[in-house]
Amino acid sequence: MAAAGLSCWGAALGAAVGVPLLLLAAAPRIRYGAGRGGAGGVCLSSAARLDGRAAVITGANTGIGKETARELARRGARVIIACRDTAKGEAAASEIRAETGNPQVVVKKLDLADTKSIREFADSFLAEEKELHILINNAGVMLCPYSKTADGFEMHLGVNHLGHFLLTFLLLERLKQSAPARIINVSSLGHHGGRIRFHDLNGEKSYNRGLAYCHSKLANVLFTRELARRLQGTKVTANALHPGSVYTELVRHSVAMTWLWRIFSFFLKTPWEGAQTSVYCAVAEELESVTGQYFSDCQPAYVSSWGRDDETAKKLWNVSCELLGIQWD
Repeated sequence: MAAAGLSCWGAALGAAVGVPLLLLAAAPRIRYGAGRGGAGGVCLSSAARLDGRAAVITGANTGIGKETARELARRGARVIIACRDTAKGEAAASEIRAETGNPQVVVKKLDLADTKSIREFADSFLAEEKELHILINNAGVMLCPYSKTADGFEMHLGVNHLGHFLLTFLLLERLKQSAPARIINVSSLGHHGGRIRFHDLNGEKSYNRGLAYCHSKLANVLFTRELARRLQGTKVTANALHPGSVYTELVRHSVAMTWLWRIFSFFLKTPWEGAQTSVYCAVAEELESVTGQYFSDCQPAYVSSWGRDDETAKKLWNVSCELLGIQWD
């Protein structure tokens, strides 16, 4: 997500020199270009209001998600910050309420590494909230040392893909009831370096933390593609996006990448800039009927051949349902 595809190829190359070069090559634009046809100006040109509309944003206690929540709240939306660290979530919500004057910014506990927590979040949300117009699957992990979720899934796969897959499944009927509605999956340029390794989804045979991130970001793109196909005619759209190379805490699991991010921070987007494509996908009037697409810098972007493979998308859908023990026809 925030690190674009750099972690994938950087981890695969294992070269200290290669990562900065990839950073410069993959960054969509240098910061001093912000606002001139980049991620900022396009979205800010839309004056769309969101009064009376409700949005759930995962991982909105920090980084890109927090800035997305701030902008949607500024436009009048009721914003539910869904996050694991509720203390940080409450701090973010308080800040956003004070800045925007919108009192409808609330926090709910959600741990995407635990399907029990995901189901509890969904139950609580459905009991308390009557409408849902925007679901932004923003949260993610990156460059984690090998570990598993509470349910035994490799962490990148479990949080970045399966957690959001289950959450979307549980909230989908409310989205349909509230239509027109939008589902937005925050993926990454890193999906270009990913493959769906059905023979080793949990990375038990071989594991590379950078590539594991890439695989999960490809899963986001494929999930979006198949979801959009299945939602045709429902007035619920599904789109994916690359936020850009963003200076956030997402690289905290890698000391090397943390230092590189600090050294090259001038060339990275700020979280506010990185949030602009998410905001665009959530509010742009011209996207009301657009679905199954992938965006970067508020415009359609190129998807890898793997990300356009319908058979792989269908197979991933079925395997995901099996792993989660759900039936989603």
